[in-house]
Amino acid sequence: MLYYLFDYLNTLDFPGAGLFEYISFRSGMALIFSLIISILFGNRLIGLLRRMQMGEQVRDLGLEGQKEKEGTPTMGGLIIIGAILIPTLLFAKLHNVYVLTMVIATVWLGLIGFLDDYLKVLKKNKEGLAGKFKVVGQIGVGVIVGAMLFFHPDVKVHKKVESSYELKAGEKFVTDIHASKEGSTTTWIETRDMTTTIPFVKNNEINYNWFLGEDSKSWGWLLFIPIVIFIVIAVSNGANMTDGLDGLATGTSAIIGIALAVLAYVSAHVQFADYLDVMYIPHAEELVIFIAAFVGACIGFLWYNSYPAKVFMGDTGSLAIGGIIAVFAIAIRKELLIPVLCGIFLIENLSVILQVGWFKYTKKRFGEGRRVFLMAPLHHHYQKKGLHEAKIVARFWIVGILLAVITIVTLKLR
Repeated sequence: MLYYLFDYLNTLDFPGAGLFEYISFRSGMALIFSLIISILFGNRLIGLLRRMQMGEQVRDLGLEGQKEKEGTPTMGGLIIIGAILIPTLLFAKLHNVYVLTMVIATVWLGLIGFLDDYLKVLKKNKEGLAGKFKVVGQIGVGVIVGAMLFFHPDVKVHKKVESSYELKAGEKFVTDIHASKEGSTTTWIETRDMTTTIPFVKNNEINYNWFLGEDSKSWGWLLFIPIVIFIVIAVSNGANMTDGLDGLATGTSAIIGIALAVLAYVSAHVQFADYLDVMYIPHAEELVIFIAAFVGACIGFLWYNSYPAKVFMGDTGSLAIGGIIAVFAIAIRKELLIPVLCGIFLIENLSVILQVGWFKYTKKRFGEGRRVFLMAPLHHHYQKKGLHEAKIVARFWIVGILLAVITIVTLKLR
């Protein structure tokens, strides 16, 4: 909202109003505001949750330090969601399709998580929201996000081509041709095809429409929307699985957010896109503001969520941050990088799948269930081995940083 105010003041030559034209300034302000909101108001919300007796009900799994966490306020994800949405509403262009998509995904998944936490804590329902209802909610947001990113007229990509390139259906030459350092020019075409980037591969673009045949370009959504649904479910559940130790999911998400901010910035900047030979995505620069608020919110929440935690994010936070990461990666056409960038979430998910699958298989075959890990998800396996949870979290963060660097390196490693 402040963007529109200062845009008007800029037309009146109001001193300093022009700063709001710069993505770097608005992103920095979003980061600062999200930090302030999460740190200053977080303590008040924690106090409110404690007075409302919104304490975590901890199951006895025989883990060191587990019972001490009994009664720690949960639903702290409200702090993260508020610290994301308020700076976004203040500093981003609210008519931007990418911003609208991220806001819808954040609120929708946050509400699903909130309902789950509400049933667990206030209604004393240990199972919370039934899994089928969670999946229905995640499918719903996947359908809406997928439809917006596929059908909205502002969702386009610009791709570099040779001057002799012959236009195909749905493509056109655009006017943003600029001179390179060598004095030559770069020619771009504009297309609304749902093209995504394949990491580690030269000429690394693939179009979802291709799988349905050259004559079926308008039916690409039949493949794209189910893929969006799958990614949203997988990443949001991965974040939920990872949220088992103080600061683990929050810190990992902040690291992922920083990498996504870099990817979004270079994809929305025509010169960087030209130099790095990646798709240029017009209007996606507003996503940098959103992800800056996301990073600030996660870091600010760590103020209270780091060991020993004063508050847990609950499903309110974990489902929201997982969904945010998934939708953001899809919006900047980097969804195929998710297995690398979100490797922590992936391995946590896989550890549970392997544990459950192997236990059921061996019980059926041998009459006795056997385990791959001492306990799943994976972070509990290391707890069972005697590692302190602060050390486990720190090591997972280090792995997350390594994966984030590898993800960014894919911009040139092709």
